[in-house]
Amino acid sequence: MRSAASPIRRDEAGRAAPAPAVPAPAVPAPAVPAPAVPAPAVPASAVGVSAFREAMGEFPTGVTVVTVAAGHGSLHGTTVNSFSSVSLDPMLVLVCLNENSHGLDLIERAGAFAVNVLSAGQRDVSRRFADRNRPAGPAMFDGVPFEPGVTGSPVLADATASFDCRLWRSHRAGDHLIVLGEVVALVHRPQLEPLIFHAGTYKALEHGPTPRVAQLHVVR
Repeated sequence: MRSAASPIRRDEAGRAAPAPAVPAPAVPAPAVPAPAVPAPAVPASAVGVSAFREAMGEFPTGVTVVTVAAGHGSLHGTTVNSFSSVSLDPMLVLVCLNENSHGLDLIERAGAFAVNVLSAGQRDVSRRFADRNRPAGPAMFDGVPFEPGVTGSPVLADATASFDCRLWRSHRAGDHLIVLGEVVALVHRPQLEPLIFHAGTYKALEHGPTPRVAQLHVVR
């Protein structure tokens, strides 16, 4: 049954007439963003350490814990976000450590270290190894599960990736040392999202990666 309010229109020959064309809705014009206000450049000589640190904080990074075992129970770990790959052949990575870091002496003594890229669920681990009042030695790792890597350096459980390295060389740069390591083994858990640090706070990715199985690679 057809509604009486909507009769079928017919022409003089009795044929159904086509329905009148419905105009397409108007598409609003895309919003034009307001022009960015240029920020004045400040001479480096006028920039304080805190301002420099705040500006550098706009660069999002991952978070790592650099670990080392120098024998006789000398374990150490420190939170670092100055980390980068350097070369594919040989496979080299670098971390930047404060020249006063106790870990530097242990790395030079051991000739090795590991870089553990923390996963999103390891904020407490990051805070622990960044705490200047954390206990020294093996007690530093209490409650933090790990296994010795190929070099003996602690490889943290639940890190999204770990790079076990032999010390390759180091370079002084201001108040830090750039420490280069040759990767001899790595663990990769791509099913875990990385921990992100930006503007002084921890953050997470909006979309997680496709789950895959953990992998262990030994480079000879």
